Amino acid sequence: MPKLCLQIIRREHEALAAMLRSIPLLLAQRRDPQESPDFSALRAMLFYMDEFPEKRHHHKESALLFPKLRARTPLHRDLLDQLDADHSRGELRIRELEHALLAYEVMGEPRRAAFEEKLSKYVDFYLSHMAKEEREILPLAERVLTPEDWAELDEAFAANRDPFAGLEPEAAYSALFSRIVHLVPAPIGLGPAIA
Repeated sequence: MPKLCLQIIRREHEALAAMLRSIPLLLAQRRDPQESPDFSALRAMLFYMDEFPEKRHHHKESALLFPKLRARTPLHRDLLDQLDADHSRGELRIRELEHALLAYEVMGEPRRAAFEEKLSKYVDFYLSHMAKEEREILPLAERVLTPEDWAELDEAFAANRDPFAGLEPEAAYSALFSRIVHLVPAPIGLGPAIA
């Protein structure tokens, strides 16, 4: 029987991948240097990335899932260490990206290339990170964790309530969810799962 925790992690990964792929698409819709992108939508999307993946999703993987795996098996310890390091640098990476967006918005076209380069690196990094978790870590968890482990993980991850993962958002985040959905053009929408 599929574990609730794994279902939530995979749905959150799909939502994150869709958001990551949507940001460059939103930029591409406004390629003309005379026409600025929708900075309000971009800020809201990056704020979402900071609020849900960085502060909730990653924290629970590093604080709960990964330690349980380390306690149950010696397999993939180097990968778990690498993923933990990725998580610990995640907030810095999103802050740098938010700063690059602010520089582009305030300073104009001369800062566009720097923002797009930083965004491209962030998207590639993040998609690769999630793919490693999907290919290696989640199948390992299915093999080695106990029913007690799953009960604790299920409860913790069920509390995330990420609206882009199809969960009912906390009241405080309903407005953010609605804002992004209304700001981002319909053709972008939520994209496919992780490659």
